[in-house]
Amino acid sequence: MSISYAPAGKSGKWDGALDWLQMLTGASLILFMWCHMLLVSSVVISPRLMNAIAGFFEATYMAQVGGPLIFLGFLLHFVLAARKIPFRAEGQKTIWQHARMMHHGDTWLWVVQIVSAMLILVMGSIHMWVVLTDLPITAAKSAARVQSGFWAVFYFFLLPLAELHVGIGFYRIGVKWGFIKDRERDKFKRGENLLTGMFIAIGLITLIRFLFLSVN
Repeated sequence: MSISYAPAGKSGKWDGALDWLQMLTGASLILFMWCHMLLVSSVVISPRLMNAIAGFFEATYMAQVGGPLIFLGFLLHFVLAARKIPFRAEGQKTIWQHARMMHHGDTWLWVVQIVSAMLILVMGSIHMWVVLTDLPITAAKSAARVQSGFWAVFYFFLLPLAELHVGIGFYRIGVKWGFIKDRERDKFKRGENLLTGMFIAIGLITLIRFLFLSVN
């Protein structure tokens, strides 16, 4: 039986390129998530403001074109990240044992990011499918969906999962690619925790606003 394999140098180049693509898709999704949160939270100021912003994206076809592109970027990012995720029970057990043994904060952050990624893959896909197949986006539609009951619970779970994943991802990108030095890690973590908490708070206020918004 013959075994063929690619030279180590070639394999290393491909891994490096895929890591860069993973970083770029991740950074793009982080930026999108923050912009998306600010867009949706405009309903807190005024439903008319949210409708006006959503109407602009509709009129310029950014929603019709950008929405599917974001969805494809979302799936591509997961596929790229999945290269490093242990899917077998044995690998998962090893990661869990190492995390408990090492008591290393960054290792636990990676574990949280993996678990949240699995849940976000399913829940995020459902959310994007429901929104993109029911255009145009309006404050009344969003409020009616949240007030249905099921979706309120759905979003109250998805919101912290997404923001935790985004916050950890932002931190890990900075560490991995050298933007954050070792001596700056604690300071950056505190800032990122504050930013994540702020976005979760904005999201919760937005959901509560939708719960009490008139849909008539």
